[in-house]
Amino acid sequence: MPVTAGGAPATEAAAAAGLEAGSWPALLAPRLAQFAGVARYEHVTRAAEELAVPQSTLSRAMVRLERDLGVALFARHGRTVSLTPAGRTFLRSVERALAEVERAAESVRADADPAAGKVAFGFLHTLGPETVPGLIRAFRADHPRVRFQLVQNYGEAMLERLRAGELDLCLTAPVPDAPDLVARRLDEQRLRLVVPEGHRLARRKRVRLAEAAEEVFVTLEPGYGLRLITDALCAEAGFKPRVAFEGEEAETLRGLVAAGLGVALLPPPAVPRPGVAELTVTAPRAVREIGVAWLDGHPDTPPVAAFKRFLLSRRGRLLPR
Repeated sequence: MPVTAGGAPATEAAAAAGLEAGSWPALLAPRLAQFAGVARYEHVTRAAEELAVPQSTLSRAMVRLERDLGVALFARHGRTVSLTPAGRTFLRSVERALAEVERAAESVRADADPAAGKVAFGFLHTLGPETVPGLIRAFRADHPRVRFQLVQNYGEAMLERLRAGELDLCLTAPVPDAPDLVARRLDEQRLRLVVPEGHRLARRKRVRLAEAAEEVFVTLEPGYGLRLITDALCAEAGFKPRVAFEGEEAETLRGLVAAGLGVALLPPPAVPRPGVAELTVTAPRAVREIGVAWLDGHPDTPPVAAFKRFLLSRRGRLLPR
């Protein structure tokens, strides 16, 4: 059975320390760098000078470390020490752990750098082709070294990633109303009724949504913001849409419309699509509000704060006209 430096069985030492599964990191972490320093110099006095701690403090810390582990890590020879086989095994893992901590610290410091940090930014698929590239280009005119981690997804999925700390900011629609989030309306985007070429309404420029009450619709899947807006607008027009196809991306829906498989309420495309006609909806007012959201109380790094200020400064002119 392993024994501690003082001769007590390791299991007894662990029990005396009140250790439970998972408690080792909290117990050992403060002493790992000290252990590595003593192992490197093989001399407590020189290690204490390097680490800027009293020699007596460092000596007691190493004794406690051995006692808590239940293993002799050092063989002592007067004022010098050498690693035991167990100490060498432990040192290899400690050095890897300390290197990983150093890499993690450098990574988060780099991400927070005001000039060259990182912004984790989420946005809707429909804002990807034109709106987001234009925003980033304009922002980087004054912040050329800021890096972006870009995430495209539907609204609810982005909000979950925001809550999980995976995103700093997201552009979404509709603008969320939740107690744990802060959201600001930035702009609105008109939605169009998209019909196939040759459709009975295709020669029209404008249409009331109620005129499409008997049509078959293609829509995004439930949970997508645009699907919520479509259902709400159809209800306001006095009908429930008959849904034939559900998808995950607006341009796929536009392709289904071009194939004659239904009609859809969609934002304008970045590039006109052949095979469809896009009609202005006069009633009800068919728009979606687009806003920026972030986690309430979540501290911003300097690059995130700068990009947030930039987005808020674009109120009313976020989208291409």
